Amino acid sequence: MGVLSSLYTGVSGLAAQGEALGVIGDNIANANTTGFKASRAEFQDIISKSLKGILGGNQIGRGVKIGAVNPILIQGNVDATEKSTDLAISGDGYFVLRGSDGESYTRDGSFHFDREGYLVTNDNQRVQGFQADDKGNIINKMGDIKFPRALIPAKATNTVKLDLNLDSRIQNFKKFDMKDPYSTSDFSTGIEIYDSQGNKHLISMFFNKIADGTWEYRGLTDGKEVTGGKEGELAEVLAGKLNFTVDGKLNTEEVTKTALNFTGGALQNQQIKFDFGDSITTDKGDGIDGTKQYGKESDLISWHQDGSSAGTITNLSFNDEGVLTALYSNGETADLSQIALTKFENPEAMFKVGNNRFKEARDSGPPSIGRPGKGGRGKLFAKSLERSTVDLALEFVNLIQNQRGFQANAKTITTTDELLAEVINLKR
Repeated sequence: MGVLSSLYTGVSGLAAQGEALGVIGDNIANANTTGFKASRAEFQDIISKSLKGILGGNQIGRGVKIGAVNPILIQGNVDATEKSTDLAISGDGYFVLRGSDGESYTRDGSFHFDREGYLVTNDNQRVQGFQADDKGNIINKMGDIKFPRALIPAKATNTVKLDLNLDSRIQNFKKFDMKDPYSTSDFSTGIEIYDSQGNKHLISMFFNKIADGTWEYRGLTDGKEVTGGKEGELAEVLAGKLNFTVDGKLNTEEVTKTALNFTGGALQNQQIKFDFGDSITTDKGDGIDGTKQYGKESDLISWHQDGSSAGTITNLSFNDEGVLTALYSNGETADLSQIALTKFENPEAMFKVGNNRFKEARDSGPPSIGRPGKGGRGKLFAKSLERSTVDLALEFVNLIQNQRGFQANAKTITTTDELLAEVINLKR
């Protein structure tokens, strides 16, 4: 009986509209969920009854069903925060996570370090990234991102670079006296170096012009800091010569003495290269970069050394490439790892597992893991979070529309019920 089929048609409408209301309710509930993507219920009609069989046409529909619930994968607003471990993706990528249930993916970048030092999500999934080698270079080795050890080892000085100008106008050559070095030198300056245990030592450098275009230099330190030295007396730990061309460029560098034998169990006869510049003869350079001899007052332009003491972490931060960098108390910085991102050919088909996480599904395709900003995986923003894409105004409009649809289908059932009552009344 045709009137009976309208009951089932109305029931299908109630079921479909009710499920659609559930989707809208879920969107509204997640209006403030970080990285959430609003979904949409998509309806499909149910196969119809044909009044003319295979000839087609004159078909009566049998109702409606939910054909799919698809996420609307648009970019959410990126809001700045003050938390250094907050990250947001602008683009199509997902963060890679690993936990007890295997690998999963998320857009929610509200991370923190747990008590074991791992970078984790709020449900303790470990964030994956590319690791750094001992020199701080990021390599293609995936793993958990972990807070590094609290103390980094000391690093002995290997090279000292000095950029000076030595006054070419000096004509009264002084004879250097160890007991009165400041008065008997033409120029002096101080530098700091580190021994093999990370102890800092002050080296006072004294320069004497001994001929036109030729200078001697000496490095002195407190005698108590070197083997065989006496406290209160200066000990010579370094000596050498510099030669300049007639136009003031550095020609040759020569080390005539090195005795860097620091006390306290440090490495004896520590080898440190004192580099005064790109010398023409010694380094096969052009003599322009580094120390020169011009008719101007002697001065230390700049200097640099590559040693450091032991240090503890004072700060950790991500940059917009997803690289985690540590700042240590000794002034050193080191790259520790880089956040990994992945993308899918069909991200709409990914399987939701709750807690803002997704799993790979058959129709989503396999994950393509790489670095931020590469291969269409999206760009990272440090100290930022992606907001939900839910538009509350639109959801309320959809809520009204589906509510009316639900009421209309209920009316279909009540009307059909009244017709059936008339059929029963025929017997009377």
